[in-house]
Amino acid sequence: MQGRLSAWLVKHGIIHRSLGFDYQGIETLQIKPEDWHSIAVILYVYGYNYLRSQCAYDVAPGGLLASVYHLTRLEYGVDQPEEACIKVFTPRRNPRIPSVFWVWKSVDFQERESYDMLGILYDNHPRLKRILMPESWIGWPLRKDYIAPNFYEIQDAH
Repeated sequence: MQGRLSAWLVKHGIIHRSLGFDYQGIETLQIKPEDWHSIAVILYVYGYNYLRSQCAYDVAPGGLLASVYHLTRLEYGVDQPEEACIKVFTPRRNPRIPSVFWVWKSVDFQERESYDMLGILYDNHPRLKRILMPESWIGWPLRKDYIAPNFYEIQDAH
């Protein structure tokens, strides 16, 4: 079933894939990484002026990584704002997605956390560096194929 946002994007010739609705009835769309920045600008102009959250996850060991954006259209006098969920999938070998920092500044620390935990590179992010792990940390702790360093070996080395 196609939602309101997907129908609007189709009407304007914007390529995407509808993933249906989540358990709360929020429309979910898939956008290709190479299209994400321009579509983000379009969505902002269309009225999705609030980025509620951004997160990322590992789809499957050895598989794709996903960056997820929850957007809201905040309008004066509207009790139930329209929401949308955008998923951008990227290969784990070279996980690159355009940053939307210049569209929604609130994504700053969230994209940094996704980089730090999963290794997704957000192109054109102004400060893409680790935020939770030390800069010297090797690897991406939330990837399903991540092998954690042996704590006792690290302690013995000191």
